[in-house]
Amino acid sequence: MNNAVTIKQVDDKQALLEFVEFPFKLYKHDSNWVPPFIRERLEFFDVKKNPFYEHARYRLFLAYRNGDLAGTIGAVVDDNHNQAHNERCGAFGFFECINDQEVAGSLLNRAEDWIRGQGMTLIRGPLNFSVNHECGLLIDGFDEPPMVMMTYNPRYYQQLINHCGYQKKVDLFAYIGNIDELWENAPASLFRIAENVAEREGIRVRTLDLRDMNRENLRIREVYNRSFGKQWGFVPMNEKECEYFSELTRKLADPNLILIAENQAGEAVGVSLALPDFHQALRRSGGGRLFPFGLLKFLWYLRKVDQIRLIAMGVLEQYRNRGIDAIFWVETARAARAHGYKRLECSWVLEENEMMNTLGRTLRGKIYKTYQILEKRLSTP
Repeated sequence: MNNAVTIKQVDDKQALLEFVEFPFKLYKHDSNWVPPFIRERLEFFDVKKNPFYEHARYRLFLAYRNGDLAGTIGAVVDDNHNQAHNERCGAFGFFECINDQEVAGSLLNRAEDWIRGQGMTLIRGPLNFSVNHECGLLIDGFDEPPMVMMTYNPRYYQQLINHCGYQKKVDLFAYIGNIDELWENAPASLFRIAENVAEREGIRVRTLDLRDMNRENLRIREVYNRSFGKQWGFVPMNEKECEYFSELTRKLADPNLILIAENQAGEAVGVSLALPDFHQALRRSGGGRLFPFGLLKFLWYLRKVDQIRLIAMGVLEQYRNRGIDAIFWVETARAARAHGYKRLECSWVLEENEMMNTLGRTLRGKIYKTYQILEKRLSTP
């Protein structure tokens, strides 16, 4: 019997559908996996619809063992990343694989070959396909599903990838806490800081104005890009990407959880972005096809979402260490409690991010999931 692994490049709609649907087979018996909507995944890879590809190029590959689909991987080169960080780096993502070292090695080798052929000297991942999208290999915290825009994978992925010569680049933490407990256990000084900053610095924090989304998107993008500009791996979002993300989340976002800090002149100096965990609704509805009943089931379960993920909290450099982060946390927790949310995840937090890790410890949050970005130097041909 021929047990050879064969690799096929995705080059038509049928192969792309196989690529997108493979995780449904792989995770069929894993209750913690969150199934996506197939149409959303297909549109993500559409270069005509996703503005990310205006500055990035990619290839997708399928692995077969004995004629059966056994794994997937994507390879990408993001020119904006390389320009921002002065690197020649590509990335792998959408890595899904049966527990088979040969299959994993064949997939990674194919991604490496393509990235090397693009003139790159380094590969990093998992990134789907950027730090502005889902990223990270789950290495600890497999006992419950991931929250919105966070990844999930089997335990054995770490061994498969490490065996192919990949080493840790950075760890990413996810903090979790019961919102009522976080509120009650927060030190009184945190609330005093929030009150004093508003009074002393003239800082006003307000919620998202849905009536003026064009200008709100511009404010959020400017602060987001400027405040995270020096963070490891950060890639600025352009206007089209910001609009694309906003459109994806607009109908699901809770404007009470998106906060903008303004100075006395009305200029935005900080943003805090939290989303309801609509992974809860996706998991209960089963994801997959939107029609005829997928969307209706999702919208039904969306009403039952009771946890949120704090995705980003950024403050312009000249306004840091003034306590704006305290205001953001207090107002996010206040809004979450008022609207019936029970749990809050803060993620992802770089292991070197002192401000956010200190805030997590101050609030007695627990690191309940750890993700890892790995990398490998590519040999020259």
